[in-house]
Amino acid sequence: MSTATQNPSKQAPVLLKIHERIATISLNRPHAANALDKETLLLLAQIFDNVAKNDDVAVVLIHGTGNTFCAGGDIRMFAEHDAEELSLLLDEVLVPLHKGIVALFNANKVIVSAVNGPVGGGGIGLALCADYVLAADTIKLRCGYSAIGLSPDAGSSWFLTRRTGPVRAKQLLLDNTALDAQACVDYGIVDQVYPYDELMPQAQALAVKLAQGPRKPVQRIVSLINNFSQRSLEEQLELERQYMVASGSEPAAQEGVKAFIEKRAPKFN
Repeated sequence: MSTATQNPSKQAPVLLKIHERIATISLNRPHAANALDKETLLLLAQIFDNVAKNDDVAVVLIHGTGNTFCAGGDIRMFAEHDAEELSLLLDEVLVPLHKGIVALFNANKVIVSAVNGPVGGGGIGLALCADYVLAADTIKLRCGYSAIGLSPDAGSSWFLTRRTGPVRAKQLLLDNTALDAQACVDYGIVDQVYPYDELMPQAQALAVKLAQGPRKPVQRIVSLINNFSQRSLEEQLELERQYMVASGSEPAAQEGVKAFIEKRAPKFN
């Protein structure tokens, strides 16, 4: 597959590059700690929606440029509006952003995040929406919402709860404790920590490995796990049956079984 790049300008607040089935989404306001202003939020929503609909994309890699993943919402933007204006602004940007997050989550693509430094506020949702959360040893996580009189957005409450459990998530959102890399690992918020200079090579290598997997079976695995809590055991077993039968009829299964017998790595198309 040829390389496709959208929003190539270095000044764009979000960059998208698609290559070899991997969509790399880069938050690109390093001078502002990748804080989410209106332009960034609307562009991010659009990119999420476009990537979700792109059948050529199997893996999504999300990271920030510079030394910070994302500081959350741009507080300077908040300060420019009175209460009524701020409320209207938040609604204007969060409706499309949340639709984009849902679209990406339901697209059954594998998501990897490379948290390259401090993360807070809505950046937590962007980091933790991933199936694999890798972080630099410079990560500092602090929710911060209630400290400025706001409540969570960008899925931060949902994705944080999914990883830590409801009690721990509630505590982190209420008391705004700052967590270092080890605490993030201990609480199950991130999966692996690397030295800063090693993070992106590790994340990219993981994305490449995942992109080489059998497309439809991988999508089915993601689908089975993402929404399992909405199904009974009986419903889950029935969906497993349907997916297994469908997978068994496809070339990937023939190649996978043959490779196993021949003791070689499979070559999925």
